[in-house]
Amino acid sequence: MSFPHDLGHSACYPGRMSSLPSKVQILQWISENPTQTGKRDIARAFGIRGADRIDLKRMLKELEADGHLEKRRMTYRDPDKLPPVAVLQVEAPNADGDLFARPLEWQGEAPEPRVLVMPRASDPALGQGDRILARLTEVNARDHTYQARLIRRIGQNPRRVLGVFRKGAEGGRIVPIDKGADREWRVAGDATYGAKDGELVEAEQSGPKNRLGLPSARITARLGDPSAPRAVSLIAIHQHGIPDDFPDETIAEADAARPKGLGHRENLTDLPLITIDPADARDHDDACFARPDDNPKNPGGHVVWVAIADVAAYVRPGTALDREARHRGNSSYFPDRVVPMLPDRLSGDLCSLHEGVPRPCIAVEMVLDAHGEKLKHRFTRGLMKSVASLNYAQVQAARDGTPDDKCATLMSDIIDPLFDAYEATRHARAKRQPLDLDLPERKIVLSDDGQVASVTMKERLDAHRLIEEFMILANVAAAEELFTRKRPLLYRVHEEPAPERLEALREVAQASGFALAKGQVLQTRHLNSLLAAAEGSEFDELINMSTLRSMQQAYYHPENFGHFGLALKSYAHFTSPIRRYADLIVHRALISGHDWGDDGMSPEDAGQLEQTARHISETERRSMMAERDTTDRYLAAYLSERVGNEFAGRISGIQRFGAFVQLAETGADGLIPVRTIGREYFRFDGKAQTLMGEDTGLELSVGLPVTVRLCEAVPVTGGLMLELLEVNGKALPRGPSRGARGGARRKPAKAKKKAAKTARKVTRKRR
Repeated sequence: MSFPHDLGHSACYPGRMSSLPSKVQILQWISENPTQTGKRDIARAFGIRGADRIDLKRMLKELEADGHLEKRRMTYRDPDKLPPVAVLQVEAPNADGDLFARPLEWQGEAPEPRVLVMPRASDPALGQGDRILARLTEVNARDHTYQARLIRRIGQNPRRVLGVFRKGAEGGRIVPIDKGADREWRVAGDATYGAKDGELVEAEQSGPKNRLGLPSARITARLGDPSAPRAVSLIAIHQHGIPDDFPDETIAEADAARPKGLGHRENLTDLPLITIDPADARDHDDACFARPDDNPKNPGGHVVWVAIADVAAYVRPGTALDREARHRGNSSYFPDRVVPMLPDRLSGDLCSLHEGVPRPCIAVEMVLDAHGEKLKHRFTRGLMKSVASLNYAQVQAARDGTPDDKCATLMSDIIDPLFDAYEATRHARAKRQPLDLDLPERKIVLSDDGQVASVTMKERLDAHRLIEEFMILANVAAAEELFTRKRPLLYRVHEEPAPERLEALREVAQASGFALAKGQVLQTRHLNSLLAAAEGSEFDELINMSTLRSMQQAYYHPENFGHFGLALKSYAHFTSPIRRYADLIVHRALISGHDWGDDGMSPEDAGQLEQTARHISETERRSMMAERDTTDRYLAAYLSERVGNEFAGRISGIQRFGAFVQLAETGADGLIPVRTIGREYFRFDGKAQTLMGEDTGLELSVGLPVTVRLCEAVPVTGGLMLELLEVNGKALPRGPSRGARGGARRKPAKAKKKAAKTARKVTRKRR
């Protein structure tokens, strides 16, 4: 808080000043009561009534004009705050041995805040003069206002290794889990961090790098049993070859970066943009704002702003940062960690749109009509300042009538107009009819020690849909803008289903009693009609899953082939350049197209767009596979203590060797081996996706509700083995007893005749 030296109790106003507080008292109140900073709150605190409110308003305006307060719509907030991630310089330890640090980029007018460094046991020793990148938490302590947790020392980027510790007489060795690793690492006796033989550990290189002998390392984290939940994401990262260690030159470039000022940018700092993200988000790369359009020619219309972090200002073509970002392609997200595309100095600090901190951005202003159709748009390169960092649940609660203190002051001018504009876009979406799949997404919640605490369903709120719809609008505007300006770019492409997949979906629909239009150009509205017809029926999940399986995988390409799933003619990724390289390419194309600077698309960028598209499409798939493997392993670890329990589920896939079942409670997939089902031989029909018992006529098909018993859960592989107990609420029919060798007697019976009859019927229908 900035207390001006020339503000005192002697400042005078004519008339009623005896009942008013001094400016110093007002500043003190705002500092001590950060959630009660509206003019009404201040008036109530000091008992100011009637005409005295006019003088209070004048005092607040003067404090604002002098730079001691920052007005954010209807509240006054302290502008002197540090961002959640910052560069600090460590000071000498005090008499008690505590380490304090000061921020290197303090922009406030108040004295620099004092920061207490909170070292962990695994942190390297820090000394006076060290520069560190740290994550900050605001506190209300007597001798400091922030606490810092070390991310890393600036200018140091020790090589890291993940492996199994093998204890020796004097320390031990680390056997890396990387398949390509050709050397073990030596660990001194005082650098084992208490690790036990056979534990999975993280370590970093200690001492100088050398080519001869084993490299030295010190263990920084013990992850326990390599098959334990806490280790599985690290194993997946290494197994799939996801780079998780930044090269030295990349870190050096990130550390050398400094905040960008206004320069030739458009000043958007007065625009009340807000960020809305998950509650645990560490970075904020998009912000938005909406207001009613005051143009009489657009009655009921809206103006929507979407501002995106200007990553291109920091990651220039041909630099080490650019090479590493392209190499990674995207960030990868796991239940317990993120492998970022960019170093923390950028992703968590300079490129993150933190509340109250000036940040460079590329923004688009879009004008919508009353039905949510975009009439026009305008792109600009600007400097913004987020007025609030909010989370989805917080915003949804505010919209539903229970705003917290932070949202209460934002309702009329910011939150309500956002939802009003979103309601308009719902009309345009309904007209466009993008694919409307209803597939619940699971979220793995971990405890502090890395164990799976619960598996919950991710809630889909209107607040989520609002941001999603605005981001889609901005992505469409970017694609249209670059097409109009005849600039090369990377489109996000999603092609329509292949004919054979569509035919398979049609057969599943017909077998379930539904129809899918044939003999016409497929559109998403045809699939939505099928999904709507199945909604609420016993085939609801089956039709949704089968529709999803019929879809092609989206990819990047410099040519525009449209986006089938979103029912859009052209689409590009523009809104997440912190975590996707494709978006950075689009930003550079916009910079070049508008002549905003020399950090736009380079000739090298333009010349290798097709190779870049292919590469980042592959890195995206790599991340998806690693994330899926990690989820499977976490679920297997979670269920390993419930072996023998019964679960409800649905058959999600049929193969010759058995049936896959998705468990309703967790969404985990397990296998029922065909050899364990009853006492008969099962015939596999690949076209109909069924297994049929020869003797009992029991038919297993995708979508059937079943009850199973969990027989085995293997965290290392993520595999679940199941035993089938009930199908569609009925116990399994008993087949004939097995022969002396344990094999089922295979005689033709009703089931065989039924299968032949079904095959003839399907053949006739195809003709």
